[in-house]
Amino acid sequence: MQPDNPLDRLHTDIESRVQSIRENRPDWLCAKGCSHCCRRLAEIPQLTAPEWDLLREGLTAFPPEQLHAISRDVAALAHQPSRPVTCPLLDETTNACRVYAQRPVACRTYGFYVQRDLGLYCHDIESRVDAGTLAEVVWGNHDAIDRRLAGLGQSRALTEWFDGWAIVRLIPPTPALPGQ
Repeated sequence: MQPDNPLDRLHTDIESRVQSIRENRPDWLCAKGCSHCCRRLAEIPQLTAPEWDLLREGLTAFPPEQLHAISRDVAALAHQPSRPVTCPLLDETTNACRVYAQRPVACRTYGFYVQRDLGLYCHDIESRVDAGTLAEVVWGNHDAIDRRLAGLGQSRALTEWFDGWAIVRLIPPTPALPGQ
């Protein structure tokens, strides 16, 4: 990414809030190995163009076989009628994100930000809030994050971004015929 671009600044601000919460709550639920949110997505992840550009950088590091498997999972997600859905970028053996450093903003904020009319989303964290054990937490404002994301451009579903890119990326070039 370009230094000091709007997405970098947004990531830095999010990371600051996340670190603040984690420093004050070493027992925080959201950590490597917890994949509850990745397994219970209400919808296909939505990304802005800058988020997709970053995610695509992470995807290009995969060997072709793994990229084919991810492509298959993304394609299946596009046609899955029921919800919740499982993120196709989740490594189900390690319960970790395959593209953690390049993950979208929604993934970075989940469990650390609250949205005015929609709450926290994570039922495990919400139950702790209801029990009063997280009263001192200073949550991030997800409505503000949404406004900043809107400033980066329109969002599209991961399946749409991936489909347009994967077709070009995954189909090897046709070899030239002898004499051409």
